[in-house]
This record gives sequence, C-alpha cells and structure tokens, in this order.
Amino acid sequence: MRLLALPAFEDNYIWALVDDEGDALVIDPGDAAPVLAATGNGLWPAAVLVTHHHPDHAGGIAALRARWPTLPVFAPRDDRIPEASDRVGEGDVVQVKHWRLSVLEVPGHTRSHIAFHGGSPGTAPHLFCGDTLFSLGCGRLFEGTPAQMLASLDRLAALPPASLVCCGHEYTLSNAAFATTVDPHNPALRRRIEDARTMRQTGRPTLPVTLAGEATTNPFLRVDEDALITAVTHRLGRAPADRVETFATLRQWKNDFRA
Repeated sequence: MRLLALPAFEDNYIWALVDDEGDALVIDPGDAAPVLAATGNGLWPAAVLVTHHHPDHAGGIAALRARWPTLPVFAPRDDRIPEASDRVGEGDVVQVKHWRLSVLEVPGHTRSHIAFHGGSPGTAPHLFCGDTLFSLGCGRLFEGTPAQMLASLDRLAALPPASLVCCGHEYTLSNAAFATTVDPHNPALRRRIEDARTMRQTGRPTLPVTLAGEATTNPFLRVDEDALITAVTHRLGRAPADRVETFATLRQWKNDFRA
C-alpha cells in the first residue's frame, strides 16, 4: 500500500491511496493533470472521494470521468458537485475493493464539507479531511459558524490517535508562525516545525502527520489548554466566555495575522 501526495496548483495535494495492483482511491482531484500523469507510473483510479465543492478540490472530476466514464465519485450531498455518482453523508461507509472508509460530516469551512476516515485492514487509518483540519491549523469559515467548526474539529480530534492526517494543502510552515505566536512555550510544536523545515528543504511533503501529533501542536485542537486560553485572554483583554469564543478569537486572529 502506498500513499501518494500529488502536488497541484500552488500548494494543494491530491491524495492517492494505491494498492499493490496499482488501483487507487483518488481524493480531492482539483486538477486532473497530476492524476492522469500518475497513470504513466501504473496508477489506475478505482474511485474518487471528494470532501467539498471548492474548485481546487473538485475541479478535475469532469476530466477524470471523461477519461473513465464509469469511475465512481463519492461526494457530499451538494449540487455544487454535479459529477458525483454517489452522494454520502454522516454514518455512510464507502467500500471500494479492500478499502473501507467512514464518512463524517464536518461543516465549517463549507456547509456540506465531509471527511473520510479508514483504509485497509491492518494499516493505520487515514483521515482525508480536505480543508477542515490542517497541519498546525484549520480552514477558514466560509459558510459555517465558529461553533460548527469547533464541533467538527472536536469530532476529528476524537478519532484514533494513530490516524494519518491527509489534508488538502501544504500549509504547515505558513501555519507555524501563528502557532508559535499563540503557543510560544510548546516544545512539541518547536520540534514539529524543525522537522517540517527539514522535510521542505529536501522537497518532501510535511504530510501526513499523526492525529496524536496534531493534538499536541495545533492551537485549534487545544482550545481547552491553559496556554491558549491565556493567549486569547490577552488578545481580548478579558477571559473568553467559553471555548467557542476561544476558538472564534483564535480563528479571527489567524485571519488577521501577518508574520
């Protein structure tokens, strides 16, 4: 079993989970070209999984289905992804060959955003979370509320710690500056940043990362930690009313942040 991060656009990853026969689950193909190029190396799409409707995640589906008209496309119940063959939502299970992935509804970045969690028996589960959870960050709230996004992140954080986080963008180092600003005394965060810098300097993706690693370093998964509450208190000039306000303040702070 191989996990490929196919670069697309400026900083997107199209994920491909490839078995020993070359069949692959393709996740969030915003551009068909990297997937088509990978077929020259023996990859053959068995199904497409889509987390949300944004073009940089779904824009390549039409071209892939033009090449393979019977290719299954599992996508949210959202008419903005017209190429879907199978609409899935909370509690559904995607079964393709030996792969089995559970579907979680995780609104916030978009109203219909979903994530896929699972894989093959005997391997660490993969979490294909699109733009909900990033390494050291989380997605912007384009269509959802802070309460929705926090609930979605809580759901993802409760998954098995060994889960491999496969998000949609190479944002680790760009997120690092904000993370160290709000959580400056976190040794696990410093180690993560050092590792990420080494990976990028040698041309490697900083992903996937374990969910356990994110739990100790990602400020948006640590809103109940004293360090983050203290940072938000200083930002607001008072204690946050609750954990939703802590999250909302962090997210707006990140929106406004310039390194």
